Amino acid sequence: MRRSRKRQVAAATAAAVAVLSGTVTGCSDDGQAAPLTAPDRAAPGTPSPTPSPTRSYVLSRPPATIPSVRDHQAARGPGWSRTAESAVVVAKGNEELADEGRLIAQELKLGFRGTNAARSGDVELALTGGGAPESYTLATRGGRVRITGPDEAGVFYGTRTLKQAVRSGGAMPEGVVRDRPDRPQRGLNVDIARKHFTAGWIEDRLREMADLKLNQLGLHFSDDQAFRIQSDSHPEIVSDPHLTKAEVRRILALAARLHITVVGEIDSPGHLGAVLRAHPQLQLRNVQGVPRQGAIDISNPGAAKIVDDLLREYTALFGGAWFHVGADEYQALTVSDPAASYPQLATAAREKYGAGAGVQDLAEGWLNDRAAVVRDRKKQPKAWNDGFFTGGVVSADKNIEVEYWTGKEIGARPPEEYLAEGRKLVNLNDEYLYYVLGEPNQFTYPTGRRIYEEWTPLVLRGTQPVPQRYSSQILGGRFAVWCDLANSQTQDQVAAGIRRPLQATAQKLWDPRVPARDWQSFTELARTLG
Repeated sequence: MRRSRKRQVAAATAAAVAVLSGTVTGCSDDGQAAPLTAPDRAAPGTPSPTPSPTRSYVLSRPPATIPSVRDHQAARGPGWSRTAESAVVVAKGNEELADEGRLIAQELKLGFRGTNAARSGDVELALTGGGAPESYTLATRGGRVRITGPDEAGVFYGTRTLKQAVRSGGAMPEGVVRDRPDRPQRGLNVDIARKHFTAGWIEDRLREMADLKLNQLGLHFSDDQAFRIQSDSHPEIVSDPHLTKAEVRRILALAARLHITVVGEIDSPGHLGAVLRAHPQLQLRNVQGVPRQGAIDISNPGAAKIVDDLLREYTALFGGAWFHVGADEYQALTVSDPAASYPQLATAAREKYGAGAGVQDLAEGWLNDRAAVVRDRKKQPKAWNDGFFTGGVVSADKNIEVEYWTGKEIGARPPEEYLAEGRKLVNLNDEYLYYVLGEPNQFTYPTGRRIYEEWTPLVLRGTQPVPQRYSSQILGGRFAVWCDLANSQTQDQVAAGIRRPLQATAQKLWDPRVPARDWQSFTELARTLG
């Protein structure tokens, strides 16, 4: 009887304390512990049949992530947080998700149990039959998280949301996230030709990109200053320092695990100074014999041979769906009378395309021929927008993706003209998305705020968007690092300088709508996420 009476007193005391406090610990809007109302308490002095009162929870709020999730169905519940018994499992028949499972298990310091049934506290990954590419659903209920998607990339992005939610709020909020990207191409472009970046630096950028759900890394590795990847077909053109093919393969392997495609670029017929130093006989010279920096003589059959050798070598190395053939800023077209300055080009144009053809047509034909080499290697060709001309005998192939960066260069036209022709564009607007080392030519380092508050994928040139009717032709965008004054920053300074702009770009490519967070809140979240 004495022991029974002690239990009754203890229960009554606990109930009295609970009434005075009016709360019990539960889960807050951001998934962290918070005080919650506890109704239906026993009156003081009344024995309680259960020692723990029934909990209730406020409606959950979306997880705090960059980019933010597009849709979150709120629910009442404790959410999910790690326990000593928590593990990651893969649904039976979905063994291809093991890499994604192991990675998130390592990042969250969880166990990985492979293809086993999910238990309380677990994270389960599974593929589903339907849905948009790269989309995912993340359901948190019953103390478990289940991430599903139509493809491995979507499931992977769901794990990025879970990782950031735990980092920003300590837990994954109760409810269901349904998320997908607005644009299929989302990425970063890095000029590794003018400035050497180590393989480790590039790999660090890949990891940052993956957490931001970016899926494309462009590497511009050939320019006037240097050629920065080992070559077997033409070793004489390679500069020091450079990336070895073993290092590139290591980069590509990491990128594949993170669902990022690496797109190589060999720019021609301009920006070939490093190649031409080893092959001066291919340099473009005007009628007085003066060489034109970086420009190859496209009337010389040897020019196409060496560039095509390189295209075949590096499309094989990079794999992936795309390869970039450049086509911008060919200096033969920047003079007042190209035919008079470069009669050999004018003659070659007439011989190949007829009496009415000119130097512009020869350059356009060069672009089409290089794109054909890339296409023969089962790759989608890309080229800069100022290599697409109008009004000539030769037109650029409609299937080349236009990488729109400028409206200022010779040959560059307003983006609406390309779109009206039915072309597909990728946005690299130099007004917002260009980080140019040393800030030459009136460029300034973007801070990210203008991107976050003003830019969308429709803003292709300057600050004005193109009409909404063209939206489906705009495939996405990339933030770009150009190393015009290579020694202006170290590679660590570049990494720090592009962090916020890249986060802002990722947000607007995933969801171009006006963000729910203001810039200050966004930067605070970015600091929390690291």
